[in-house]
Amino acid sequence: MKRVVCPGSFDPITYGHLDIIDRAAKLFDEVTIAVLVNQTKQSLFTVEERMAMISEVTAQYSNVKIDSWSGLLVDYCKNQGIDSIVKGLRAVTDFDYELQMSQINYQLQGIETLFMSTSPAHSFLSSSLIKEIASHGGDVSGYVPAQILERLGKRLADQRSAKK
Repeated sequence: MKRVVCPGSFDPITYGHLDIIDRAAKLFDEVTIAVLVNQTKQSLFTVEERMAMISEVTAQYSNVKIDSWSGLLVDYCKNQGIDSIVKGLRAVTDFDYELQMSQINYQLQGIETLFMSTSPAHSFLSSSLIKEIASHGGDVSGYVPAQILERLGKRLADQRSAKK
């Protein structure tokens, strides 16, 4: 069975992420979406909330599962018996960083990294950009699924209320 991990923070998941997940699900027997647990990073949604949102918007895929990890991704892969990582690339700047990561991951544990170029329709999307636009009242409905848009709006409204 060919298994791959698709790692990220997914805070929140976007159509760009979903494009890569959809394409990976067609190529592999099993795709594990691994949500990053990073104690040093301030996330809008908890890991559990992100996992629940991802589960909701990927429910149509029988070969996609959701998990979380902290520490080295290569250690997670080895522990789970996964020998490949799939990463979406938006631009040259992504490639520079991801190439270094893929090389060290291969050196550390022999884990292969496969790069997929994002669809041009999603090449500019990032979770950070989505949060920034939404926090200023911008319309991000074309960039995230409706369920995510609703949760994003509520979370940002709750944050604004808390600051008052």
